[in-house]
Amino acid sequence: MFKTYYPKASEIERKWYVVDANGHNLGRLATQVAAVLLGKHKPTFTPGVDMGDNVIVINSKLVNVTGTRTTSKLDSKMYHRHSGYPGGLKSSSLRELLAKNPEQVIRTAVWGMLPHNRMGRAVLKRLRVYPGMDHPHEAQDPVTLE
Repeated sequence: MFKTYYPKASEIERKWYVVDANGHNLGRLATQVAAVLLGKHKPTFTPGVDMGDNVIVINSKLVNVTGTRTTSKLDSKMYHRHSGYPGGLKSSSLRELLAKNPEQVIRTAVWGMLPHNRMGRAVLKRLRVYPGMDHPHEAQDPVTLE
């Protein structure tokens, strides 16, 4: 009968893609990046195998967010972290985080759309985010992702 195709590690070919975040919605950009990182755009996609490609996101400080006229998501969306000590909860709004560390905004949004396991952590390592237009990966000859 038919056998299910299961790719070997030597058969997986990884490409490099570059995405310009300027003018893109944060959530929609994150879903596209997560799909490419997981390899869902490939016809040989297998769920249990890490088949994804490398993604470079540039202009992360120029990403758009939605919101209503009365409340902007820049002020209402909060990012929390905890030091592990009593009273160690730190919170930052999206506006503060975009000003201080715009790479973390994209990375957090993409991580929320990846599996939260060993494979998801390995996949996230292939994401490179930069606040401006410059990136040091020209030697990999990245292709622009549409």
